[in-house]
Order: sequence, then C-alpha cells, then structure tokens
Amino acid sequence: MRIPFAMILLLIAACQPKASYVQLSNADTTILTSDSIQLAVKVAGQGYPCIFVHGGPGGGFLSFEKIGGQSLEQCLTMVYYDQRGSGSSHNAADYSLNRMVEDIEELRVRLKLDKVYLLSHSFGGIIAVNYARKYPDHVYGLILANSTLHFFNTTSIKEQVEYGYHLLNKDTIVQRTDKDSLLQAMTAVRKEMSQKRIGYKFLTDDIQTIIKLDSLDDKYPRTNDFGMAIVVPLLDTTKPVVYPEYAQDFTGMTSKLSLPVLVITGTRDHAIGINHYRLFKFPDQRVVKIDGGHLLYYENNATFTKAVCEFIRK
Repeated sequence: MRIPFAMILLLIAACQPKASYVQLSNADTTILTSDSIQLAVKVAGQGYPCIFVHGGPGGGFLSFEKIGGQSLEQCLTMVYYDQRGSGSSHNAADYSLNRMVEDIEELRVRLKLDKVYLLSHSFGGIIAVNYARKYPDHVYGLILANSTLHFFNTTSIKEQVEYGYHLLNKDTIVQRTDKDSLLQAMTAVRKEMSQKRIGYKFLTDDIQTIIKLDSLDDKYPRTNDFGMAIVVPLLDTTKPVVYPEYAQDFTGMTSKLSLPVLVITGTRDHAIGINHYRLFKFPDQRVVKIDGGHLLYYENNATFTKAVCEFIRK
C-alpha cells in the first residue's frame, strides 16, 4: 500500500519534538533597560514563557493578573511587566514604539529566554505585533486578546458613538465620519454617559467589574505618563503629536506574519469594536469569539483560559 506524500509529511511533523524552554523561577523583580528605565516585572506559573503586554496606553499588569491572568499560570509561565511610564515602572523621555519593542527584547534577553509567547490586551496588541515583526525568531506565537491593531481609528470611534447614543436611548446613525467630527461627537456622548453613570459600558456591562479593577489599581502608587503622552495630543489638537506611529493602521502587515496567532474577541467589545478582528489576516490564525465585552479574561475567565491553554497545547 502506498502512503500519500502529504500523509508522510503530516506523520513527520507529528513526530517532531516540541521546542524546549527554560523554566523560570517565580519572582517579583525589576529590570533596568539600556536607557536606564526601571521596569517592574513579575514571573509566575509553569510551562512555556509568555510575556503579557498590557493595554492602556499607560495601564499596568496588576488588575489583569489578579482577576484573570493567574488562571493562565496552569499552562504558561506568565511574565508580567509594567511598560515604561505605566503602573509601577518609571517614567521616561522616550515612549516611541521602537523603544517599547526594545523593552520586551531586553526583558527576554535578561531572562535568558530563546523564545516566548506574547499575550496582548487592548492597546498592547500594537506593541506585540511590532515585536513579532522585528523579532519573529524569538516568538512561539501571538495571543491577541481584545486587541487593537489600529488605535483611535474612525471605524471604532463611529461604532462607539453610535453605541453610546443607543445606551442613551437616542439611536442614530453618525453621518460625519471625519476624525475631528467623530472626536467631538465622542466627547459629547461620553460626557452625557458619564452624567448618567454608564460610561463604563464601553468596557463591560457590569459596574462591579470596574469597581474591582479600580480597587486593585488604587492599592499601589502608579503612573500614567505613557498614556498621557499618547492620548492627550489626540484629544487636544493644540498639543504636538510626538509619537504619530501609534495611530498607524497595523492590520495590513498581519498577512506577512506567519507565526501561529490566537485572536480572542468579545461579542460586545465596543472599546475595540466588535468587528475589528475581521481585519486581521494572519496566515496561521485561529479566532475564538467569547460572549462578553472588553474584559473577557475576567467576565468569562473559564472560556478565556481554555482557549489560551488549548492554543498552547496545540
């Protein structure tokens, strides 16, 4: 009996040994970057190393770790770190995208890791995919959880404005879609939502989730210098845009990244956009839709954890 050549290739692939990795010791520590910025780092868990790239911009890893991320430590060694100018890490003079990518690379080298998984949330997707583009040989795969690859894009802003009006019982279709008009509409709708105490609904349906997040973040001194450097010029046109690269559309480059990618998206994620993931064209990607909003790692933790751990095992 002749065995088809394609079947032979599959059998050979199945017999290949899994890539080896260094099991890190659990620790709370800091690293000093090449430009002398101190970054807060925590290592916890067992398994392949995975660097968590938090969102914001200017967020931090603590709330992710404490209300969801810890469950991933059953299948991954999680490497949590606060980006420069975020959380417990120090402020810096340089917040360029290339510098943020180099921080991850220096963290990988410092931990003596040949390869890592990268797990991003929200805005962190932009940093993660750019690291993968620059250092593909050091990445096992990408896990993009509720991640954007085009920050402050008009499609997502339009969706948010229309969803905000819907929550205010003022269903409408936004006609003017130029950026300035959308930002004005967003400012107005957010102000009205804030007055009615429903501004949190872009992230989640449950106010208790936000209360929990805020209570964790309030427990330690933190900075948001990175976030201010990126967001303020977008909202105030009188301020100079120092880092225009963060407004670029990085969805187009996804077709050129051939590493394995898991895309996790929420059915009601109006912070990123419920259809933003459709723009991702990674050649080797798997999409998992989970019922919930922008904080799936907490809202639907069991399903979220299962999706990530199954991706790692496969």
